[in-house]
Amino acid sequence: MKKLEAHLPKGLEGLARDSVMLMHQKMVTIRMVEDLIAESITKKEVGCPCHLYSGEEAVATGICANLRKDDWIYSSHRSHGHYIAKGGSLDALMAEVYCRQTGASKGRGGSMHLSSPEIGFPGSSAIVSGTISLAVGSALAFKIMNTDRIAASFFGDGAADEGVFYESLNFAALYKLPMLFVCENNLYSTHLHISKCLADRDLVKKARAMGVHSTSIDGNDAIGVFKAAKKLVEKMRGGGGPEFLECMTYRHRGHVGPNYDLEKGLRSKDEFKEWMDKDPVDLIERKIIASKLATREELDAIREGIQDRVKTAQKKGFNARWPSCGSDSAFVEATWRRRE
Repeated sequence: MKKLEAHLPKGLEGLARDSVMLMHQKMVTIRMVEDLIAESITKKEVGCPCHLYSGEEAVATGICANLRKDDWIYSSHRSHGHYIAKGGSLDALMAEVYCRQTGASKGRGGSMHLSSPEIGFPGSSAIVSGTISLAVGSALAFKIMNTDRIAASFFGDGAADEGVFYESLNFAALYKLPMLFVCENNLYSTHLHISKCLADRDLVKKARAMGVHSTSIDGNDAIGVFKAAKKLVEKMRGGGGPEFLECMTYRHRGHVGPNYDLEKGLRSKDEFKEWMDKDPVDLIERKIIASKLATREELDAIREGIQDRVKTAQKKGFNARWPSCGSDSAFVEATWRRRE
């Protein structure tokens, strides 16, 4: 217990109860959605690859809590958490995972290609680092239009291997753009530990070298992420230029799919347990209870309500129509069924 208590989030001073509870609800929603999708994959109800966000909920939630609807965020293959945190529809998300016509991308994108411009979520991509430059382009547009809107790109530590990452940092710094680079450093690039990919793992130093102010924080501390992002967002809205925020976190499940990669020997049980003891959902709940914002019973009731909404969205999505191929959606369904 003492080891776990040492990793509790920082104080809630200066935060309204409603703000904290809303972040908690977002995080629980993300976790329950990912758990339900994992079950659906196991049952072979999902045909598209799914990269689950379990364990990283604090990053998307803490940052998006500081953003407006007209701020744009871009995501990666691990997109469900960002989509929910930015205000995306659960119905549209679940339908898209099942590739149904009522999905966020009309059933034609699947898990890795969610899109909802009306909430400031223009898209996500399976290409590693593929949306970083797109976000920089949006930030440039916002500056040209003389607005205080900002753009953000969420990406993993593996994106630091790509040249476009450095080009984007340089361009954003050169033109002092309102661009937030969010690196969700979960220590693994697909199935390789970061130590096997990068000779120099100090990503903050690399971003600073390109002229971008950079910070590294505990990405499992939702309150800490919120407070850090708040300062950066306010600075950017005032014309302070781009920011790089490295959030140290850990995905609970493997690179893709419902498994945990323990059986493959890709990561150790000791490492897994260490990070599970720092579960972001568990940590914010402990802080809420310790601060007397809610009781354990009240949090359990919140979980039950969220679970009901998630299951309803899942059922609606699974039973929705397939996207049409011309005027015949039966062709699409028959093609998908042959995969089983």
